[in-house]
Amino acid sequence: MASVLANLHPEDTVYGDVGDASLPRRFSAAPDALSAEYKVLRERAAILDLSAHLLIEVTGAEAIDFAQRVLARDVEYLTSERCMMSLVLDESGQVVDQVLAFGREDGILLESSAGAGARLLEHLRTHNDEGVEITERDDLTVLGLEGPYAWGVVGRLIDGELAALPFESVVDTTWNDSEIIFARTGFTGEYGYQMLVPKSAVGELWTQSLEHAQAAGQDALELAMLEVRQPIPRHEVTGGANVIEIGANWLVDVTKDAFVGKDAVLEAFEAGTGRRTVGFTGGEGVPTAGTRVYAGGEDVGEVVHAVHSVGLGTTLGLIRVDADLAAAGLEFTVAGSEVTTLTSPYIVPKSWSIPII
Repeated sequence: MASVLANLHPEDTVYGDVGDASLPRRFSAAPDALSAEYKVLRERAAILDLSAHLLIEVTGAEAIDFAQRVLARDVEYLTSERCMMSLVLDESGQVVDQVLAFGREDGILLESSAGAGARLLEHLRTHNDEGVEITERDDLTVLGLEGPYAWGVVGRLIDGELAALPFESVVDTTWNDSEIIFARTGFTGEYGYQMLVPKSAVGELWTQSLEHAQAAGQDALELAMLEVRQPIPRHEVTGGANVIEIGANWLVDVTKDAFVGKDAVLEAFEAGTGRRTVGFTGGEGVPTAGTRVYAGGEDVGEVVHAVHSVGLGTTLGLIRVDADLAAAGLEFTVAGSEVTTLTSPYIVPKSWSIPII
């Protein structure tokens, strides 16, 4: 699935395949493209092409009951003015996807992670015991705005009052006579917003957004997500790791009566064993996923994901190690060099010290 905005992207945009989608990794082939896009996201305002996020609408008399059963967080009282992030699990407790759930008057709207829409849609349809209506909203797509000054872009583009919405608030509004769903969200720790826009209008909104912000691709977005320990399922759900092992238990509500995968999550939690994921920095070069991690010459885990951090100027990544070693300030050996574990966030977002005015 190609981006619906591909014809508006620069000619030298670098694309990459993620799941069932081809998305812009960087909006230039220049060697410093990632650094430039990252700095825009962390220091000013970035417009994000999130059209690789599939939108799935669930409607019908039992829509909320269905959503309550297939989502790992409690959405029973999710109103049309709110959204929330949740995991979707299979029966064994493995992550199917991480979704953003929007409450709607007639049901619920789910936004998949990048390139995971087809898998999510199949999972929902397979578990549709309630006979609800599950519809791919292929008339809509998603744009994101993130950065310490993203609120100013919202004010110039749409409405200044929307910039100060509480986190996870949702408003149905209009832009150039097109109905859009506007939400205060965010993946990077910076001020963040999403706009669910008719595909017929998204090209014009993208073009006008570029008059006030710069485009940032998936590489910059995922780097910024890693820096604040925002889960990135496609990198972290490896080797059969469960919710506890990947550190995403905050996206699960075990106090719910029931949801798909609950028994497996409870079993993993009560066992208290297995491995845990922790951030690290340092070393020489960027180790590949699966590189072994050693402590005192003993194999204690593996690298989950690692990149070069523009903000830190060195390698930043995640390792999965024995539970009693998943702590900050410890030294391990990875690919023959020493690394040190960290507590998150690994970068303090600028937005934490920039007020919305």
